Amino acid sequence: MKETRLILQEAKAAAPILARFGTEEKNRALIEMAAALERSEAEILSANAEDMQAAEGKISPVMLDRLKLTPERIKGMADGIREVAALNDPARVIERTERPNGLVIEKTAVPMGVIAIIYESRPNVTSDAAALALKAGSACVLRGGKEAFRSAYAIVTALRQGLTAAGFPEAAVSIVEDTTRASAKELMTAVGYVDLLIPRGGAGLIRACVEEAKVPCIQTGTGICHVYVDSPCDIEMALTIVENAKTSRPSVCNAEEVLLVHRDIAAAFLPKLKERLVEKRAAEGKTPVELRLDPRAAAIIAGTPAGPEDFDTEFLDYILAVKVVDSVEEAASHIAAHSTGHSEAIVTSSDEHAGFFTKAVDSAAVYVNASTRFTDGGEFGLGCEMGISTQKLHARGPMGLRELMSYKYVIRGNGQVR
Repeated sequence: MKETRLILQEAKAAAPILARFGTEEKNRALIEMAAALERSEAEILSANAEDMQAAEGKISPVMLDRLKLTPERIKGMADGIREVAALNDPARVIERTERPNGLVIEKTAVPMGVIAIIYESRPNVTSDAAALALKAGSACVLRGGKEAFRSAYAIVTALRQGLTAAGFPEAAVSIVEDTTRASAKELMTAVGYVDLLIPRGGAGLIRACVEEAKVPCIQTGTGICHVYVDSPCDIEMALTIVENAKTSRPSVCNAEEVLLVHRDIAAAFLPKLKERLVEKRAAEGKTPVELRLDPRAAAIIAGTPAGPEDFDTEFLDYILAVKVVDSVEEAASHIAAHSTGHSEAIVTSSDEHAGFFTKAVDSAAVYVNASTRFTDGGEFGLGCEMGISTQKLHARGPMGLRELMSYKYVIRGNGQVR
């Protein structure tokens, strides 16, 4: 097993080399990486099968689905890399100012250097992160969860073959081979080696990184996302949005975890919600949603009584906490008290209520009459994203290429002195 310290040293040495490559060279490397990934399909699937077998019975079915790779998913990963190659290069002049003394000052986007990513059991993050970091001109050091290590290692092996074919240093993409907590702590404290740390995973991982990191760290991911069904609204639209936000992929951070319903519409809406999410899904052989109801909702439909923690839990499963509120103001106040700042939505026919909600709710993404599931780099036109930032500095929301850059000032003169 290669020591994490050596992996960091190699990445640090590769970073200035990567910074000198131009757009065409980076795009060629990405195309080679995508091709190598597809050529290595058999090896990647074999490694993933071992991960799946080892994880069986230890993680939930929803999390197993996140871990599983198929030929279609590998092709999707390769296509994602090609999509990054097609994006505009984030290296650019952001602002240009000419001073009265003749100095020309350019604020110029530049690579971070070494970006470390700590993530859990999602093998596709491996290729997404590598592609974005490379296009942004940075080396990346990946530290995946132990459940997905074999899969991630096989993916990185393939990506490195593509890098070599394009004449890039292998250390542009590295994977930490130590899957114990010690390696995560080592990345968090790698001052002088890691320029940016991005954790992608559950609340425990995010909290550990934010509290323990001595390198710059971006808080990402945890999503206690709310949908508020207002009065007045289109009930059928609301049902469709809630169903999509909760059930299309409940294991991801932009899935809905809490439903707030205005009291004037609750009696008409909640029975139809139960029919759609519970009874109809059960009849179709799908997993029904467990509705955890506050007392006012429980007085209208049957379900599980909501416990004290249910409105502060990222379930990542077919579970939905439901609360009846008296107004859009109460909905916004509840969100302020319980949200993680990820994504919230209002379904309403009132422009006034929509305007209030978008101003009062302080999350990275605020929707009017649309599902929270759109909080995604690809859906926002950024290509695949590095993560969803729930903080305000230096990035917020889906982190695409531009959010992976720093900047410096380049000043051109002709002999000026001060």
